[in-house]
Formats: sequence, C-alpha cells, structure tokens
Amino acid sequence: MEGLDYGARAHRLESSHGTVARMISRLFAFATAALSILAAQPASAVIGGTVSRDINGTRATTLRIETSRGEMCSGAAIAPELVLTAAHCLMGGGSVSVFSLDTRFKPRRHAVIAVLPHPTFVPGTTPRTQPGADLALLRLASPLPPDIRPVTLGGGLWQGETVTMAGYGLSAEDRKATARRLRETPLVNAGNYTTQNTVKVAVDVEARGETAGAGACRGDSGGPVLRGGATSRDLVGIVSWSSGPLDARVRRICGGFTAITPVSEHRSWISEASARLLSLEPLERQARPAAPKAAYSWWFSR
Repeated sequence: MEGLDYGARAHRLESSHGTVARMISRLFAFATAALSILAAQPASAVIGGTVSRDINGTRATTLRIETSRGEMCSGAAIAPELVLTAAHCLMGGGSVSVFSLDTRFKPRRHAVIAVLPHPTFVPGTTPRTQPGADLALLRLASPLPPDIRPVTLGGGLWQGETVTMAGYGLSAEDRKATARRLRETPLVNAGNYTTQNTVKVAVDVEARGETAGAGACRGDSGGPVLRGGATSRDLVGIVSWSSGPLDARVRRICGGFTAITPVSEHRSWISEASARLLSLEPLERQARPAAPKAAYSWWFSR
C-alpha cells in the first residue's frame, strides 16, 4: 500500500494550502451569517468527540468496513443488503467484512459478496488529482439485522447547513487504539471545493478549519453525512478525506475541513448500481477473513 499515491498530500493538499485557507475564509463568511441565530457550543468532534449512545441514532445506520489487508473505513446502510462507502477504502484488495452494532453496541460481522466502485473513480491518484467520484457499493451475503435501519438518500447540501458526520475512526491523531468506536459530530457545510472533481467542504463552526476542531480522522472515510434529527435522518454525503488544521506547523491529518462526496449528484448511479448488485445470486461467498489488523484507512494514513 505504500506504493499507492494517497500520501501526505491527501491530508494537507500542500501546494494548494493557501488557496484552501482563503476559500474556507470566504465560504465561512456566508456560513457564519447563516448560523448567527444558533448559540455557539464547544466543538464535539469525531476526533476526541461524542460517542454515539442512542440505539436509534447513528448506530442504526453507520457501519464499519474492514479488509483482510488491514484497511478500516466506515459506511452507510442504504438497503438491507447494500452499504455505501468511499471507493478508496477498497483499493488495497483482500476480502471485505462489514460490522454493525447491535442494540447493546456489540459488533456483528457480515460477509460481503460483491464490491462495485463508481466507474469514474481512478486508483493511484491523490484526493487533489482524483477526477472521479469517491463512492462504492457493497453487496452483503444476507440482509442486515432488523435493528439496522437503512438510511434514505437526501437532496443537495446548501451552504451554511448543519449536518451530522458519523464514523469509526480515531478520536485523537496517532492513537490507533481509539478506533472502532462509533462517534459523531455536527459540521457546517461551507460550500464547494473543486480540484479535478468537486466535493463539499464541511468545517467546525468555531474552528473554521484553521485549527483541528471537529472533523474526520483515520477510519472515518466512507462514513455517512446526515441531515435531520437523531431518529429521522437522510444521507446527504459520504466522507472522502480531511485536510488537517490549516494553521498547524507540523503535518496533521485529522480535523481541519472534511471533504464530502454529495450523494444527490450521484443518485442515478447509486440506483443503477444497487439494482445491479441486488440482481446477483450469492453463489460465491467470501471465505471468512482473518481478523483485520489495521485501525485506520490508508487514504488518511500517508
């Protein structure tokens, strides 16, 4: 995996760092105005943030994805047998397992029989040079338990909107032991960021991307970005990557701003790919994989 070029550039976008900072400043001027009616609250981030404890909340929609090659990401249940995640999570090869949490927050393993990345996604690129959509669908060997409630696909994100990000990533940078615990945090959509493709940029309302604040960390790739209340949420995006704080003197991966692939712009592909995967007969099932070793996704790790 060291040969793949999703390295330090993935979390810093080094050559465009000043541009990103200026963009965040401009976009956040609007976001701040839109949120001026809200009371300021301390940041509660996936990095060091709020552990999900509501059995009817993000537990019921957010899944963990691990491969036999040691990768770990997050994902969203969009049907009893389908999981939407980030395509880059699956580029390391190996067999794939999905884990859900039961109502006691104990993990359950689910076999995966098929993987379908978005056709525009190009392996071997960085987030900055990726021309395609960082999305992939997984087909499970059998339906998820009834306590898992697939999330519905939502509409487009508007600038200044507050959304909820959930994932199984680290709660503090370089502390791998903190992974595999479901956390969530509110973020504010600051607008579009375009390189070779276009993603939405979400930031902590207070930190504004300048300091770590709330945001994605290693292992949160593929996690859902949700709109709505705790028990009635729509899926509006999938976590792709994070910048690290813009004012850091040393390289950091977690927090800063979180790049989101909006699902509304890819609804037709999700529908077509879902139908294609559900038409498959589960005749060739993966052998039960060895226990994964990693605690984060390589997209964030290099």
